[in-house]
Parts: sequence; C-alpha cells; structure tokens
Amino acid sequence: MVQELIQVYFMPGMAASPKIFEHIKLPDDQFEVHFLEWIMPVDNEPISDYALRISKKIKHDNIALLGVSFGGVLAQEIGKHIKLRKLIIVSSVKSMHELPKRMLLAKTTKAYKLLPTQLASNIDVFAKYAFGNNATKRLDLYKKYLSVNDSKYLSWAIEQMVCWNQETYTPDIVHIHGDNDPVFPIKNISNCMIIKNGSHIMILNKYKWFNTNLPRIILED
Repeated sequence: MVQELIQVYFMPGMAASPKIFEHIKLPDDQFEVHFLEWIMPVDNEPISDYALRISKKIKHDNIALLGVSFGGVLAQEIGKHIKLRKLIIVSSVKSMHELPKRMLLAKTTKAYKLLPTQLASNIDVFAKYAFGNNATKRLDLYKKYLSVNDSKYLSWAIEQMVCWNQETYTPDIVHIHGDNDPVFPIKNISNCMIIKNGSHIMILNKYKWFNTNLPRIILED
C-alpha cells in the first residue's frame, strides 16, 4: 500500500521569495513540498482578508504550514481560515506581546508610516529594518532573496507587522526561534524550541537542523 504524502507549504518572510527555503530538503517518500508567494495587497486590506486570499492558493487539505518571520504571522492568520495538520513558525512571534519594544513604540507613535517610501528606494535601509543593525554584512544575501520591492506592499506589510493585535495563540503551534535573533529578541519569546546561535535568518544558515528535525516535528501529534 502506497503511503499518502503529507503536503507541506512554506511561506517566506517579509518581501522574501521562496528561495529562502532552497536548502530545506524533506524526504520525498513522506512529504510533498509547496511554496507560497507574496501577492500585492489591495488598499487598506486587513491581514485577515489577505490571508484568506493567500489560502485560496493552497490546493490540499490538512496541510502542514511553515511561515518565517512576518510569514509566520501570516501563517497564523491563514490557520484561522483553513484546518491545518501542523502550524510551524520560525523566527517569528505568536502574539503582539512578543513584539519588541521598538515595534510597539512605532505602533504608538505611528512612526512606521514614515518608513515605506524611504524603504522602497533604499534596500540598505529596508534590510536594516528587517534584520537589525547587523544587516549590512547580510545585504548582498538579502538582495538575493528579495522578491518584492514595491512601496505599496512594504507599507502594508510593515504596518500589519507592527500593528498586529493578536492577543492569544493556539496552544499546538510549534515555534522555532534562535537565541541570537536581533529582530525578535528571545527575551520576549515564550514557549518555543530554542536554536543555539540561531539568528533571524537561521532558515538559511541552520538548514541542517531543520532538515534533521522538521520531519519529526511535522509527524508528531
């Protein structure tokens, strides 16, 4: 009897392409892998409505869904529209209470509204905002994985991230986080699997850990 493959969908981080998953390899006798991509938001679109539109691109039932960073936030919103076998977030947050102080301050002062036009024309500034002060040495790497450099998308995405108002989270979510993440510091994160020396881009440079552990994580009840 042929074993039915588990369908696994991946959602990249803010403005990133599915190339960030290029090193992730799951056993093809157990899993079939699919990649979701960012689409342009409509004017003043709530993240819930955006997630519903993205969910229409998922062509299977009872999937495992993994989202990175802002993609992890979107994955949680998608999970409110469709039934998931497993929800996994990486280098992300589970509620507004895990956001860093600088983002909460940006929400309060609406400083995020000043960023997008500058960001869209200056990838260096955007990378620094996305990855923290150590971004310059990762800039070439980030340019490789950037898929959306549109001011409307960036404006929308930053506002949705900073102003995300989720209070509580589903208890069966799997949260994988690095202890050296400058974007979402580990001190603000609870109930997660901690990856030693893991940075915000550990999906790229800790891929061996993911290749070893993701199959077990997906299969666990």
